[in-house]
Amino acid sequence: MVSSPVKPTVAVPADQPPVGRSQGFTEGLGALSLPKTPLFGTDGIRGHAGELLTAPLAMAVGYWAGQVLRSQGQLQGPVILGQDSRNSGHMLATALSAGLTSAGLDVWYIGLCPTPTVAYLAESCQASGGIMISASHNPPEDNGIKFFGGDGTKLNSTMQADIEAALRGQSVVTEAAPATTWGQCYYRPELVNRYISFLHKPLQPDLDLRGMKVVLDMAWGSATRLAAQVFQEAGAEVIALHDQPDGDLINVNCGSTHLTPLKAAVKTHQAQLGFAFDGDADRVMAVDPEGRVVDGDYILYFWGQRLREQGRLPDNTLVSTVMANLGFERAWQALGGTLVRTQVGDQHVHAEMVSRGAKLGGEQSGHILCHHYSLTGDGILTALHLASLVQTTGGCLAALMNQSFQTYPQLLQNVRVVDRDRRLNWQDCDPVMQSIQTAEQAMGSEGRVLVRPSGTEPVIRVMVEAVQQELVTHWMQHIVGSVSRHLAV
Repeated sequence: MVSSPVKPTVAVPADQPPVGRSQGFTEGLGALSLPKTPLFGTDGIRGHAGELLTAPLAMAVGYWAGQVLRSQGQLQGPVILGQDSRNSGHMLATALSAGLTSAGLDVWYIGLCPTPTVAYLAESCQASGGIMISASHNPPEDNGIKFFGGDGTKLNSTMQADIEAALRGQSVVTEAAPATTWGQCYYRPELVNRYISFLHKPLQPDLDLRGMKVVLDMAWGSATRLAAQVFQEAGAEVIALHDQPDGDLINVNCGSTHLTPLKAAVKTHQAQLGFAFDGDADRVMAVDPEGRVVDGDYILYFWGQRLREQGRLPDNTLVSTVMANLGFERAWQALGGTLVRTQVGDQHVHAEMVSRGAKLGGEQSGHILCHHYSLTGDGILTALHLASLVQTTGGCLAALMNQSFQTYPQLLQNVRVVDRDRRLNWQDCDPVMQSIQTAEQAMGSEGRVLVRPSGTEPVIRVMVEAVQQELVTHWMQHIVGSVSRHLAV
């Protein structure tokens, strides 16, 4: 347990409580321009900084989040607040802190850190909750606000709905225990060291990466704070890419969504493996010495095998999403395992894992959740475990890949649809629905189609998977053409 910092010498007397706070914030909402569609997506609130995400909105979000926590009796400590390297992060952090302290909550601001750092500290410090300011893998001009409960998991949908309803003036949050003073904000960067210790502890005393050369692409983002240190302390030789925080370059042609630099560096430096993190380091993608991509499907397969051998994988069950490759699913089934699919989004994976008592799950994109160690996706934790697994099985990721499975040809393409209403209500477009139906009927059992609006970007994602690449290419062009013509106008 972390002790609270010493209180400032100047504070508002308890017998002179501020009055009219809720009224003031409610009246101030008139100046906010809120979209008609829901603010909360698959991973908090996300959008273009300065447009959707403004200082007034962030301050109101902080205030009402505090009131919702207060009204539901969730207050037990401070709110942990962190951010990635985006230039708009400081603006949003200041505004959120103002809102939270206006609601009477203390804020422990830890600065630049990975998202899972906030989740871990929220639970280990007995906090009321945590907030991470990040747009994950999105481009630099975007940002986002992610919420965690005091147990370190994503804030539940009911509480998110309550915050949004209050923001829209559609409900009045009852202050069951009104604040008697203002909250305070404290800078607590030293708490990140607790998270670093947490990363190493589960693998001790067997974590020994001496003799292993690893390339780390930190995407100019949150991983720059500690990823190299964590691997070096485990004994690895680290070649670092994009290893300084840079709000102008975060995720630009690098990181988990742009693996070309990582592939080149692994080859040039003859490394055993490479890892690429996204902007807030809650996901990771790997590359083997032959340049093959080791995505979340492969990581789940390798880690699942290890846990099964140790008798630590209940019912030999893995939880993934509708994006998981059929080749992965059938390979896992051939080992006697079960793959359960959910909607896209790590919160859906987590919920299904809790419901089934499963211990390992994740997404193809590199969000991996192992409930033996953590309740949230953690790219650096996942990378450490994969590196340790490779080291203990001979030090060759390429050999593990050769012994695993062949993926089915799968193609994912994004179609930019700026209009939010049109994007979220895409299923009302008959020509698009007809194009999907035509493709599905033509491929039958030899392929599948998945179309969905992104919950984090202004795009519609189209995925086509089939036994033959020709089928994938043909039907992808057919569906993307229809989406472009009828929605991206």
